[in-house]
Amino acid sequence: QVELMESGGGNVQAGGSLRLSCAASGYRVSSVCMGWFRQAPGKERDVVVYVDGDTTHFADSVKGRFTVDQDITKNTLYLQMNRLKPEDTATYYCAARQGEVCTAASLKHSWSTTWGQGTQVTVSS
Repeated sequence: QVELMESGGGNVQAGGSLRLSCAASGYRVSSVCMGWFRQAPGKERDVVVYVDGDTTHFADSVKGRFTVDQDITKNTLYLQMNRLKPEDTATYYCAARQGEVCTAASLKHSWSTTWGQGTQVTVSS
């Protein structure tokens, strides 16, 4: 069974940091297309970052502030978020899918994408 479990969300003041975790089962995080998305109330779910093999693609809004890394032994994908801003407030979702095409659109729209349950990040000014 394929599952993704996020953790690490919370409340933080602007300028602070959080580290989100996405623990995968049924996938090897190093072998599939994976990414982080976020959704604020009343807005669409948008990509934050996705990993295509050795290439990482960040949304412009988080470049230079967020990083992503993997722990293969724990089969976990991490999102390190630094210099957080109030506009980063959202529910963050981990996503993964197998397949040759790895893009933000394919992750977001494919019927075969697996989503985690989401973790809330709230940044206060």
